[in-house]
Amino acid sequence: MRYPIFVALIAFFPIWVLAARAAENSDNVLTYHADAARSGHYVMPGLTWTKAADMRPDEAFDGHVPGNVYAQPLYWRPAGAAHGLVVVATEDNVVVALDAITGKRVWQRSLGKPIPLNEQPCGNIDPLGITGTPVIDEHTGSIYFDAFFDQGKGARHFVFGLSLADGAVLPGWPVDEVEALAALGMTIDPAVQYQRGALTIVGDKLYVPYSGHFGGCGDYHGLVVGLRMDKPGIFAAWRTSGPSGGVWAPGGIAYDGHDLYIATGGALGETEWGGSEAVIRLPPDLNWRQTSQAFFAPSDWSESGDLGGVNPLPLDLPEGGKGSTLVMALGAGREYLLDRSDLGGIGHPLATLRQNGGGPIGSPATYRVGGDLLVAFRVNNKICPGALHTAGVAAVRVTGGQNPAMTQQWCAGLDGEGAPIVTTSDGEADPIVWIVGAEGDNQLHGFRGDDGKELFVSDEIPSSVANLRHFMTILAAAGRLYFAGDGRVLAFSFTH
Repeated sequence: MRYPIFVALIAFFPIWVLAARAAENSDNVLTYHADAARSGHYVMPGLTWTKAADMRPDEAFDGHVPGNVYAQPLYWRPAGAAHGLVVVATEDNVVVALDAITGKRVWQRSLGKPIPLNEQPCGNIDPLGITGTPVIDEHTGSIYFDAFFDQGKGARHFVFGLSLADGAVLPGWPVDEVEALAALGMTIDPAVQYQRGALTIVGDKLYVPYSGHFGGCGDYHGLVVGLRMDKPGIFAAWRTSGPSGGVWAPGGIAYDGHDLYIATGGALGETEWGGSEAVIRLPPDLNWRQTSQAFFAPSDWSESGDLGGVNPLPLDLPEGGKGSTLVMALGAGREYLLDRSDLGGIGHPLATLRQNGGGPIGSPATYRVGGDLLVAFRVNNKICPGALHTAGVAAVRVTGGQNPAMTQQWCAGLDGEGAPIVTTSDGEADPIVWIVGAEGDNQLHGFRGDDGKELFVSDEIPSSVANLRHFMTILAAAGRLYFAGDGRVLAFSFTH
């Protein structure tokens, strides 16, 4: 993907077209789910529905890394290099660059001792270091991420920039979030603020989302921090006016070429809406004004569940005109279509689709089948027809125009909590929805994008990988599928 092309042209081309063209133009995967819009769509020439059955683990791929992994790996191939790098961040506060073919370590950088669970006020990650997926700036060949550790003043969040050439810390980094926010007149309790969502780059600006720990302890807020990369430091920040409302979805912040989109989590005892349980459109300067055009919350926002479990997904439909520039929000048992220019305020979506049982979680992926735009996502506590599991992967068809709508296309059973991606062989043909049964069957699954028929299922992961963590997301690059477990990155390839 060539990120500058994406930013410059997105105003003139549909998001799904840009995602496909970006994947064709370069193997580089600079951010979570392939692009800043979080499409989750990768082009892999030769990977057809028939060839999916040939997918096999690369037993010779080394892939060893220190620590547990929640972040999606990224891919970087410098100009002229024979092999690219698979770059992964771990909860040990370590960033490792692996040779994408051999899996051997090229460089490794340790940033600070992570915080064990018994020293956290609440949570479910032990230890806690780097959780959110980093982001790469291809202009400078740098990678940015948030690391959590104690540098002598208590556990704090530090935003780092490293050179992808050798892992060296860039001049001016890291930025201490507590001190930098205090300079803006904003006070946070770093012990209860949690960094889970993927980071985003827009031009020379870096955006980092924050929420609370699992269990929701302490005085935390949904928070987005904006930093300059050329002169390291915070230029602005936005946070919920009420307590809680964390920005915790693994996809973090989506960007449509004009604005940033976030989803905030559930309210904790709020009687008046203060930013929680909502989709919020933020301008790049983070100077947000509360108008009905700039946010959406369900009419039952105080009790509707957790809309923050899935990042918003910008969608540009081919119909053009009114009802074609949308954003999809996914909550507990419901999906919403919203007009990106007017999100509707409280209780006014363009369309709503209800799911049986629990709703989507993780991150969605979008692709086309014929003239239809489809969105695939993992659903929780939903029994798909004929399936033996109480969870699954579902796909809905989205239509725009005067009356935007969603209809379920298919649903397939799955035991696990991964986040799906989609591959196509040329940008549209042979769509395959790939997902790992993380913390479940621990197998790699591939489903046909048009009808949900299972094309591939792997054996269980090797015993050398202790665990696959929930929301684990696959990287598609260099003709392979990569995903990380505790202590190791795995690679799957197919016969071309």
